[in-house]
Amino acid sequence: MIAATLFVGCKKDEETKPELEYGTVQDAQGNTYKTVKVGEDWWMAENLRSTQFNDNTPLLYVSTADSNSFWAATSEPCFTALYGGGNGMLYNGFVLASEKQIAPAGWHIATDADWKKLEISLGMSSGEANQTGWRGEGLAQEITSLYSVGWAEGVPLFGNNASGFNARPTGCRISDGRTNIFGNAAFWWASKPTTDGFYYRYIDANFQSIFRQAENIHYGMAIRCVKD
Repeated sequence: MIAATLFVGCKKDEETKPELEYGTVQDAQGNTYKTVKVGEDWWMAENLRSTQFNDNTPLLYVSTADSNSFWAATSEPCFTALYGGGNGMLYNGFVLASEKQIAPAGWHIATDADWKKLEISLGMSSGEANQTGWRGEGLAQEITSLYSVGWAEGVPLFGNNASGFNARPTGCRISDGRTNIFGNAAFWWASKPTTDGFYYRYIDANFQSIFRQAENIHYGMAIRCVKD
């Protein structure tokens, strides 16, 4: 159940972003997340932190101290934590591929279609939204935390968080187990399987666009959820 409230910013903020509607949602593990309405959809305004499926089945934890080759070889649903897990967990694609559910009740892992709706609501054309690679020049700032709070010191990306999405760096774990921990990039899965794995979204402090591509199931990325 969402307890929605209206957020009214100060006059300075109102000049750069519209009034946003916020709420909260809780996952099966008891973690509570801030939520925000973007366009017609309710999104989690934080990355998923759950370490188990909704039926209490635990995910395998593979720390950055563990062998990279183990991460690369495992076919179990698993997660890792960068930045102490404060910006959410990174999950491999086997979590998305599982028949078990991890999103809060009444919610689902954001699909590629959900992501495209969000991007179009920010001003991206439908034609561009369907492309791969970098798209939507200038739109990365719309989903990035205000003033790029939480990003690495000195990064050039200046977020205005006009959407309330509040993106912060997640890093990623690539298929051979290595990690990006520089505080300059954020990666999210989209739950639409392809022959190449799953689509994902990526923003980088050195760019102003949003990247869309498919990647294999052994990568580790963050998850955002959308209300059904």
